[in-house]
This record gives sequence, C-alpha cells and structure tokens, in this order.
Amino acid sequence: MSNISIKINLARLKAVRQKQRGKEGVMIDCLILPIAANHLFEGKDGALYLDLTAFELKEKKEGINDTHLVKQQLPTEVFKAMSDEQKKSTPILGNATVWAGDRSPGGGTTAAPEIVPEDDLPF
Repeated sequence: MSNISIKINLARLKAVRQKQRGKEGVMIDCLILPIAANHLFEGKDGALYLDLTAFELKEKKEGINDTHLVKQQLPTEVFKAMSDEQKKSTPILGNATVWAGDRSPGGGTTAAPEIVPEDDLPF
C-alpha cells in the first residue's frame, strides 16, 4: 500500500480572488468559486464536490517526485460536447505523488457554511 500526496492549484478554476471583511472586522484574502461554472456538484448535507482524475506521467523529470498530473473530470455531457482541442486544453489543476508505505486513514468532510453576501464572513 502507498500514500498519495496531491497538490491542487484552485486558482486554475474559474474564480475571483478578493478581500472580504471577516467576522472580527479584519480583511481576509478569499477565493470565490462559482459552483455551476466549475461543474461542482452538491452531495448530501450541502457537501460540494470537484471530481478529479490523476493521469500517470509517461516521463518523469529528474529531481521531481511527481508521478501523476491532476485534471478535472467533467460531467459526461459536458465532455462529449467539447471538441478534441478543448479536451486537450483543459487545465492541469495540480500534481500527485505516490509514496511507498502504509496508507493513512482518510478524514471526513464537512459542508462549508452558506454565506449571504451582505453578511460578514464567518471566519
């Protein structure tokens, strides 16, 4: 068994980075992701998911431990409607490295709180 470390560049998704006032009045740097435009889907209890696929690298670069590149797995109807050029140009969102050793247990997920735009951020 092995561990896998994954790094995702969220700025590669459709997003806006801006400052928002936090709960204690301090400006906080935020990344705002539109749900539909990024093909996120809602699960139980308000959980939001981003489907990803890791592709094994054919050639590994010296000095770099990455074993896979990570791209978004789009809904079937969206993927089928894309041209071959659009499919090839989907952005690489990150990378993954498979490490030897025991697999550590995964953690649970919690839903992000829904925020009304006029309200201060809850953090």
